[in-house]
Amino acid sequence: MAKKAKTHFECQHCGYISPRYLGKCPNCNSWNSLVEEKIQDTSDRRSRTTLTGKKMQPMRLNEVVARKEPRVKTDLEELNRVLGGGVVPGSMVLLGGDPGIGKSTLLLQVSQQLAATGGKVLYVSGEESAEQIKMRAERLGATRDEFYLYAETDMTDVRKAIETLEPSYVIIDSIQTMTQPDISSVAGSVSQVRETTAELLKIAKTNGIAIFIVGHVTKEGSIAGPRMLEHMVDTVLYFEGEQHQSFRILRAVKNRFGSTNEIGIFEMREGGLYEVANPSQVFLEERLAGATGSSIVVAMEGTRPILVEIQALITPTMFGNAKRTTTGLDFNRVSLIMAVLEKRAGLLLQNQDAYLKAAGGVKLNEPAIDLALAISIASSYNEKGTSPTECFIGEIGLTGEIRRVTSIEQRVKEVQKLGFTKVYVPKNNLVNWTPPKNIEVVPVATLEEALRKVFK
Repeated sequence: MAKKAKTHFECQHCGYISPRYLGKCPNCNSWNSLVEEKIQDTSDRRSRTTLTGKKMQPMRLNEVVARKEPRVKTDLEELNRVLGGGVVPGSMVLLGGDPGIGKSTLLLQVSQQLAATGGKVLYVSGEESAEQIKMRAERLGATRDEFYLYAETDMTDVRKAIETLEPSYVIIDSIQTMTQPDISSVAGSVSQVRETTAELLKIAKTNGIAIFIVGHVTKEGSIAGPRMLEHMVDTVLYFEGEQHQSFRILRAVKNRFGSTNEIGIFEMREGGLYEVANPSQVFLEERLAGATGSSIVVAMEGTRPILVEIQALITPTMFGNAKRTTTGLDFNRVSLIMAVLEKRAGLLLQNQDAYLKAAGGVKLNEPAIDLALAISIASSYNEKGTSPTECFIGEIGLTGEIRRVTSIEQRVKEVQKLGFTKVYVPKNNLVNWTPPKNIEVVPVATLEEALRKVFK
């Protein structure tokens, strides 16, 4: 009689393993997510080995030779900034984003640029045929001799191709389509994604190959598969943007080789993705002069100051409970600012519907936008417009005080560069700092004082 294969039940959302079936996962609280899977013996794939067959051995710290390999820069300076200065040899980068947002287009452009630096690039596609990728490459006007296509989903064959070509860069599109043949679960399951990523990680670290992998996202916006997928890689990038708009934002949420606060802004055109050199000007170019409910704020995205228009529309509610809607802004932050305006500035907002958005599709979530939010709401409520040459920076406390913010010098310089003549800043930010002479810097200490000076 054949021996019955051992099985366990694994959550397809978080990777939790249970010896028996459970209707609700005790780890992530999702229902009907545990699937029965065979327990596979994968001990033969556990040790790290190079492509030449050399196994890693324990070494003393003073015996380790540190290789100072320079970062490889692409032609996209926005991508270089997000990665921390360029592509690090031996790193593993995970790129996630909504379907159709431009992940494959971005990596195809980057792979052509990396091939131009002299290194071989292997583009492994599990979603498209080689003919489809070539058609897109010709549309983007990018074809290189050192660029190789391989339409395959079997990790055994992919590893053989890497051993044969010995590329400097590998792109996997996407990780949810790759499979390990000795694992019985379907492609995209927690087991397949975990083991495939572990295999690629060993290849990257032991051979100095930079690997980019594309990850699908769930309806909540997080990368599909086990959470440990993001822990295993060196860098996690999210490609964001509205499909009905041409602008795309590349954001790092994890980066072992640079800052996680940097963003890169691109514009999607027929010829591919193009960098936006001056995003502040793009976000402000369609602003109406004299419009009510509008204000300009300088938001810091990493080390880059960006000017964004915040718009507010305040209208009397037709129902018992007032409605609050936000786009690109944190809902709780907006509710807090409206409560402070009602308590400290005397604005009766409890019977008013409020609709607020950050223009251009950008997402703002830092304390320095509080003052601009309050000015926009007050402007729409009082039907009084703000000057198109004024900008607002500051955090608002619950007692109505305007609190200091970081990087005030950089913010004011960006305002000055774009032709603004007046900027409202927290009073405490002027301590030990001399503002530039050719722009009027107005210090404010309280929300009531700021409203009085703006709408005098």
